[in-house]
Amino acid sequence: MKTLPAYNELTMTPSQWNKQTMARFDVEIELANYSDMILAREGIITPEKVRRCKLSGVVDSGAAELVLPETVAKQLGVRVKKKVKVRYADDRNAMRDKVDLVHLKMQGRDGVYDAIVEPKRRTVLIGALVLEHLDFLIDPKNERLVPRDPRYKICEIE
Repeated sequence: MKTLPAYNELTMTPSQWNKQTMARFDVEIELANYSDMILAREGIITPEKVRRCKLSGVVDSGAAELVLPETVAKQLGVRVKKKVKVRYADDRNAMRDKVDLVHLKMQGRDGVYDAIVEPKRRTVLIGALVLEHLDFLIDPKNERLVPRDPRYKICEIE
């Protein structure tokens, strides 16, 4: 079995990232409408009816949340929960829709998240909150995500 590198200066938790150590790279992800997944689990719809897509997402250590292109949000059929104010890296502000119940699967780990919808965006943006929840460390030198423990997701409770 391949041993992954231990935590060191090359791997860091998302909360340790800052503007000097920002990293951006692509990873393969699968997104699904979690409401559809529940309906399929209950037998109300068939699993084939679950709206989902596989695509490349951008890990961005400078972003906080999950951000979806408007086209992807429409394809998934996720519902708008509310409007939120967003701030871009260049200090511009805008109001954007926030959707809920987006299921994200990446490198064998998964979770359900709210996401900000960006009308002109072309790629999914995966921010620090998602990566922290999935318990990934970032290896900026090799542009990859490394699970803190490859066997289990570690959940901090105190």
